[in-house]
Amino acid sequence: MRTDMFQQVLEELKGSSADVEASALISTDGLMIASALPQGMDEDRVGAMSAALLSLGDRAARELARGTLERVLLQGERGYVIMSSSGTEAVLTVLAKQNAKLGLLFLDIKRAAEALSKLI
Repeated sequence: MRTDMFQQVLEELKGSSADVEASALISTDGLMIASALPQGMDEDRVGAMSAALLSLGDRAARELARGTLERVLLQGERGYVIMSSSGTEAVLTVLAKQNAKLGLLFLDIKRAAEALSKLI
């Protein structure tokens, strides 16, 4: 079943880096496809916000002549939210710790996004 395969990639992402706290695969219209989110986190809200931010980031990158959007990075006092396209139909959202090693994390996220895009 595809959902199990999505879930497996998300679990592998979490296992590959101690910096990853949670992740979710969301359709570009904001619907949750698969998630490894903490208990009590509202999946619908995460989905809607991720889709909106990625869309806005994509538009800003084009309007400001930055080329194709690679990722949207939010940094808060308790860590990061990193959103990356997974094909043209989905976005991979990752929550990471505040002391995360971003270079390695970006590489792991890119690999996971590519693997997920092949399953969609």
